Amino acid sequence: GDSVITVQLTEEDKVEDDVVFYLVFTGSTVQHCTSTRKINPGSLETISPGHDCCETVKVALCASREGHPVLVVAEESFQFVQDEAYDAAQFLATCAGNQQALNFTRFLDRSRPPAADVDFLDEKVALAFRHLKLPAEWNVLGADQSLTENIPRETLMHFAVRLGLLRLAWFLLQQPGGRGALSIHNNEGATPVSLALERGYQKLHQLLTEEEAREPDSWSTLSHTVHSGDYSVKHHRGLNVYMLTAEA
Repeated sequence: GDSVITVQLTEEDKVEDDVVFYLVFTGSTVQHCTSTRKINPGSLETISPGHDCCETVKVALCASREGHPVLVVAEESFQFVQDEAYDAAQFLATCAGNQQALNFTRFLDRSRPPAADVDFLDEKVALAFRHLKLPAEWNVLGADQSLTENIPRETLMHFAVRLGLLRLAWFLLQQPGGRGALSIHNNEGATPVSLALERGYQKLHQLLTEEEAREPDSWSTLSHTVHSGDYSVKHHRGLNVYMLTAEA
């Protein structure tokens, strides 16, 4: 989800300015309808929806004009695939309370990837987390809520801070257990907050210690979503397009 899609119109599809084009994505359990913006008479642009599973969906390009019925201009298939970022997010979400797995992720810290790679990883994994269907009872600290803050352990927040993943840390802060994770010490006695300070991650430290910290600049800050029952409407400010998602 959240990639830019370009639609090339054929000569016969280029019509008057008062025609509005939509893309309708029909999956097995979810349907999305996105508005488009015209780049030029032969090209449209929109944002791909974040889908609930990996599958091939049918996409219809529809044209709407006031006082006329909606026309299906063209149809095409579109495949949602599971990439490495989604795999990583799913792995991390599953390992929220698994000490063995969280300790295993610490070897990544030793390789210290370049800043550009960290930024790419941060953006992609945080975006994948947004599109995961997390269980209602999911918690940053794992399923065992009987553990107290006094028990030293690794948390997902330690993982995000150790690698300097600013956007992922902000996402985790908004989830159940996110704030509680800030005061948990690991086996070395470090909290995510002290770890950020020790590593010199000033922006990250500020994010973790400010009450009303704003979301770091990212692709996701360009969008705003409103949920209502089985429906959600998302506005992508960057392209000024809207997306309606409905569960079938």
